Amino acid sequence: QALTTSSPRRAQIAVSPSAAVVCTPCGRAAATMTKRDAQGEVKPAVASRVCVLGGGAFGTAMAQHLAVKGSQVTMWALEQEVIDSVNNQHENPAYLPGFKLSERLVATLSVEEAVEGAEMVLLIIPTPFIASWIHENQRKLPWTVPLVCCSKGIEESTLRTPYEILVDELPGKYHNQLCVLSGPSFAKEIAGGLPTNATCAAKCSEVAYRVQSLVSTKSFRAYSASDVVGAELCGAVKNVLAIACGASDGLGFGDNARAALITRGLAEMARLIVKKGGRATTINGLAGVGDLVLTCSSKLSRNYSVGYSLAQGKPIDSGKAVAEGVKTSLALHILADQLGVNMPICESVHKVIHAGVPLKNVLASLQGRSLKSEDEDATLQSAS
Repeated sequence: QALTTSSPRRAQIAVSPSAAVVCTPCGRAAATMTKRDAQGEVKPAVASRVCVLGGGAFGTAMAQHLAVKGSQVTMWALEQEVIDSVNNQHENPAYLPGFKLSERLVATLSVEEAVEGAEMVLLIIPTPFIASWIHENQRKLPWTVPLVCCSKGIEESTLRTPYEILVDELPGKYHNQLCVLSGPSFAKEIAGGLPTNATCAAKCSEVAYRVQSLVSTKSFRAYSASDVVGAELCGAVKNVLAIACGASDGLGFGDNARAALITRGLAEMARLIVKKGGRATTINGLAGVGDLVLTCSSKLSRNYSVGYSLAQGKPIDSGKAVAEGVKTSLALHILADQLGVNMPICESVHKVIHAGVPLKNVLASLQGRSLKSEDEDATLQSAS
């Protein structure tokens, strides 16, 4: 079935009611199945069956990672060509070329087949399509196992994050099992088995522990966390900031400028997180500074590459793997305006992409703003 975006209704309030949802008590299955050592610490465990919903680069990389770990993985994909390549050639050249995939990984067009018997479900569908996908497939999803959202961004029509969309669109019986996976994690490096660290954030601690246990290996280390709001907003904002850093590098502004954009970008993240009810200190973790530094300093980052290309006078590529920060910059502009949050770097990206303001003028104007104190941003973290 084709993916469609949700209805274009503009959000009237910026803070979604779903942001305040606290899921208690925790799911019984998660509480009884998380593997621990003698000291009570969470230990890696292997799920017999895992479902990955989404056959793009990151979906394929996570499916490969879990298959190599020992799970039987079924990946739902939208395109028949992807399914055929995965099942017949054990490759996904459309989204993750150059990697031989495990024989424990199979692909299907059937959601029912993908989720059958799964002990964990990973949702890796582009944010603009999550609501419509859930509306069509909700009854097929299991509600007694962790549902791990790996999507990043902000839905333009409603200003919801992926987690907020899931809380709004799924019945309450699913909410205990929701988790967010975020952090510095390029798909190619995960698929290649290179060392990667990530954050599993859930309102239910036992679900966070369960996901942490099921995704962790010697090369993929996961940390549990509880600030879902912060983890998700870090993942959305960093993509917009990466466009700014790519543009700065493309214009030859130097390492000093990139370091400043990253540092002041963290301040913008913290302001938005606190305004939405999260903890400013989340920016200090893998979902925050970890993912931001990676995305803002590597040409493997699609968002960084968009900014760099814009600086070279090239148009934004509208191919299969469109950088998330392009759409997120518009949603973030609206959200920050509604909440009254000062985000000058992100606003500059919006002006370039969506208002046609010359790139060099916008980036240079950031230096000409009225002088400020860093103390007010430090106060945010100490208060949180």
